Amino acid sequence: MTFLDLSEGLSERIMQCNSTYTVRFGVRLRGRMYSFIGWRSVHSEHCEPVKGGIRYASNADAEEVEALAALMTLKCSLVDVQFGGSKGALKIDPREWMRQELERITRRFTQELNKRGLIGPGVNVPAPDIGTGEREMAWMMDEFRRANPTDVINARACVTGKPLSKGGIAGRTEATGRGVQFAIHSYLRDARTAGLNGKRDLKGAAVIVQGFGNVGYHTAKFLSEDDGALATIVAEHDGYVANPDGLAIEALKQHQIKTGSILGFVGGASFPGDVIGIEQPCDVLIPAAMENAIHAGNADRIKANLVVEAANGPVTFEADKVLRTRGVTILPDLYVNAGGVVVSYFEWVKNLTHIPFGLMERRRRERRNQTIAAALERMTGKEFPADIRDEFLEGGAEIDLVRSGLEDVMRSTWAASPT
Repeated sequence: MTFLDLSEGLSERIMQCNSTYTVRFGVRLRGRMYSFIGWRSVHSEHCEPVKGGIRYASNADAEEVEALAALMTLKCSLVDVQFGGSKGALKIDPREWMRQELERITRRFTQELNKRGLIGPGVNVPAPDIGTGEREMAWMMDEFRRANPTDVINARACVTGKPLSKGGIAGRTEATGRGVQFAIHSYLRDARTAGLNGKRDLKGAAVIVQGFGNVGYHTAKFLSEDDGALATIVAEHDGYVANPDGLAIEALKQHQIKTGSILGFVGGASFPGDVIGIEQPCDVLIPAAMENAIHAGNADRIKANLVVEAANGPVTFEADKVLRTRGVTILPDLYVNAGGVVVSYFEWVKNLTHIPFGLMERRRRERRNQTIAAALERMTGKEFPADIRDEFLEGGAEIDLVRSGLEDVMRSTWAASPT
C-alpha cells in the first residue's frame, strides 16, 4: 500500500481481517455422508453489523473470502453505508445437487454460522453472491428463526436479498445491475471526464457483457432498453453469442433459462468454447462474472474505450496498469457494484423498522401532486392526458423509492470522488 499516505503499521492492519472461521460439517444425502467446508470472514467491526455475501463455488477458498471481506469494508465506507465488511463461501458446485439437497446443506451451514455468532440482525448479515440467491437467503432466514425463537421479531433482518414474501425489498434482485447503470451515467455526465467517444450518453454504443447471471443480465437489459446501447456480445463460461445490431437481452435470458446456456440463441451467432469474446472491439466492456477476467495475458488485446468492473476484482493489478497505459478508462468495482449493498441496507432497515418503504409518505405525495396537477390545469386551461395524469399522481411504489435512493447514493458518491 505504498501508493497511500499511511504508516507501515496502519496499512498492514487495514489489510488484515479481524477473524476468519472455517466450518466443516456433514450432511447425509443419497444414502451416505457428505462432508462440506465453508468460511465466514470478518474484516472490520468498526461498524456493526458486518455485511457481505455468501457464495457457493467449487473453487472458493479462505484467501479469496478474506480478500472479498476487506473489499466489503471499503465499499460500504465509500457509499456511506453503516456496515463493516464480511464475506462467506461454501465450497460446493450447486449445479451438482437437487433443490431439496441444497436446502439441507444450506440449513446445516446456517446452523454452523449461528453457533459461532456469524449470522444475526445486529452482528453479521449475509446476502446472495455467486451461486446463491433469494431462495438460499429464505432458507437461511428460516433456519435462523428456528434456532433463535427469542429473537423472532427482528429475525428477518438476519439476511438480505430475500423474496418479497419473506421480507425482501422490491428492487434488490436488480440492484447491482441498476447500480452499474447509474455508475456509468455518473461518469458520462461528469464534465471532468472524457465521456465516451466524445458523447455523454450510451445511445448506439457497442457494449460487451461478460457473465450473464444476475448482474450481467440486469446490466445488459437496462443499458439496452433504457439507454439505447447495443449489447453486441454476451459471453459466458462455455462461449459467447454475438450480434452487431444488438442482442435481444430478454429473449436471450429466456433462452438461457430454457436450455441452460446462452449458446444456440437464434438472435445471434454462437461461438462455443470460445473465450475471446471480451477481446472483440466495443465501446464499453463490462466484466460481470468472476475475478481476474482481464489479466496480463489478455490486457493488450482488449479493444474497449471504457471498462466497467461490475464483478469483484475482474481486472488484475498488472492488467490495470496495461490498460491505463493504453488510455483505457476503468471504473472500479469498489464503486460500480456497490448497488447491491446499498439496497441491502434499505432492506435491513425495512426489516428492523417493520415499516414498508413509502408507507409514511405515499398518500401525502399523492395529495400534493393532485394539487399541483389541478393548479396547472387551471393555469393552462387544458387537462392532462389520462395516462400522464395517472403517472404524475402516483405516490411512488417501493420499487420507485428504492431506485431513487440508489441513484442518489451512486451520484453523490461519484460527485464526492476525485476523477
